[in-house]
Amino acid sequence: MTPTRSFDVLQLLVRHGVAFIVVGMTAGVLQGAPAVTFDLDLLYERTPENISRLMAALTELEAVFRTDPRQLAPNESHLRSTGHKLLRTKYGTVDFLGSLDERPYEAVLDRSITLDVEDMTIHVLSLEELIEVKTRAGRDKDLAVLPLLRATLAARQAR
Repeated sequence: MTPTRSFDVLQLLVRHGVAFIVVGMTAGVLQGAPAVTFDLDLLYERTPENISRLMAALTELEAVFRTDPRQLAPNESHLRSTGHKLLRTKYGTVDFLGSLDERPYEAVLDRSITLDVEDMTIHVLSLEELIEVKTRAGRDKDLAVLPLLRATLAARQAR
């Protein structure tokens, strides 16, 4: 698996005006966690207007469901659901989440921070919330990164 060209995906979504929050390990990396991640996880707002903008972006990204051998592209009905859309794009693997721990975009927005990345301003899940999410998930891969995320948070707080 090759790393996703996350910057290209984010830039395209910003250009389309999509409301999203970077979640998952990319959120940690953007806040200084010394880690490598091979995909990009994004929580998006499920309003009709944002879904329309996201559909346009997904078309440009040439997105298809990565677990479906028929290479189906997501549609608006898929995007209205709260579930995860596990997609392959021309820039790599991107997971679009309709909710995070059963919370919609609006409920998570206040647990995110705003970062300037190159020429973009994006919402990124805070390290504190990322640690909580990974703790609740409890999967081996999530638990394995907790010491790294906690050390990154401690270093940021010590500044």
